[in-house]
Amino acid sequence: MAEKAQYEELIRQFSAFGAVKREMGRLLPADCPGGSAAVLTLLGRHGDMRMSKLAELLAVDMSVTSRHVAHVAERGWIERSPDPADKRSRILRLTPAGQDRLDEIADRTSQMLAHRLSDWSDDEVGQLTRLMARLRASFDDCRAPVARPPAPSGDEQSTRTPAITT
Repeated sequence: MAEKAQYEELIRQFSAFGAVKREMGRLLPADCPGGSAAVLTLLGRHGDMRMSKLAELLAVDMSVTSRHVAHVAERGWIERSPDPADKRSRILRLTPAGQDRLDEIADRTSQMLAHRLSDWSDDEVGQLTRLMARLRASFDDCRAPVARPPAPSGDEQSTRTPAITT
């Protein structure tokens, strides 16, 4: 287990990570705030889904999810259709315009990261990706699929190895 000083430094790094998130947020098109981009990203990654699943993946309540969904639907980036299994529910799916917007956001973000990390090796970028996925899995982030090994016996500590996905 790491020492207290290492955890304290980790806390400082988490706090400073806000600057990275802010720069990434500035890359978003003016008509696509962070919540809207998250909706498009999750639909792009996971495919069609109910609003309740989207709320779970966003880790926000249904009222917040509804506002984000309304915003992207008004712009024609998603469509809401009746769920054949339950007509009271709606299935959300990306439209071609939504996929185009998602592709634009991904291109902008990839270009910024490539520029900012130009002095990093491919191995270093891969290592950071793996460690961040593992960190998310350690916090049981439902958006980070993990392959969990069987529980260890005895006094061994449990470790989780994340499945690396994008």
